[in-house]
Amino acid sequence: MTEVVLYDYWRSTASYRVRIALELARIECKTVSIDLLAGAQRDAAHLARNPQGYVPVLEIDGLRLTQSLAIIEYLDETQGLLLLPDDPAARARVRALSQVIAADTHPICNPAVVGHVLTQFQPEDAEAARIDWMRHFIRRGLVAFEALLDDPATGTFCHGETPSLADLCLVPQIYNARRWGPKFDDLARVTRISAAAEALPAFQRAAPEAVRPAD
Repeated sequence: MTEVVLYDYWRSTASYRVRIALELARIECKTVSIDLLAGAQRDAAHLARNPQGYVPVLEIDGLRLTQSLAIIEYLDETQGLLLLPDDPAARARVRALSQVIAADTHPICNPAVVGHVLTQFQPEDAEAARIDWMRHFIRRGLVAFEALLDDPATGTFCHGETPSLADLCLVPQIYNARRWGPKFDDLARVTRISAAAEALPAFQRAAPEAVRPAD
């Protein structure tokens, strides 16, 4: 295998998902930090990798892959990670859980989206509005996720007894929840399952605190 390169940002939840998958696959990679706070995602070099200006981008097997769920499914299919069930109905359930976070909750909380919304506020009100926005939408997504976990297929993890794509989406969202402060400790299934996943070594090695660049 040629050198694998991950372009990411340590606090990006989409990048966090992919880092977990790479750890589960035991794939060593070179990490190139794209400093989102400094605007590096808008540099010409990064826009050439991903015209959306987002992270993560993964270079692997002579390919340049974007979109975290697409990257994870590629790793799942090529590395045999078993992150999606074989049964079509079960696979649809895992994808639906994943998309509650990756397609519906995370995009609303993307810094570019929130930053644009905040242009409608007076500067002195912007930070309070940012916090309220993040707490509202993160809480809303996790409440829906909790309800969907009320299913016989839920086990130690979101679907059964091994981590799935849904767990790779849930854990980074819990990281975001801890960062922004919405209430979620009343969500018993979400709390239990995220704790079980966070205890796994692959999830720990991929955590933001474990990969944060030195100041």
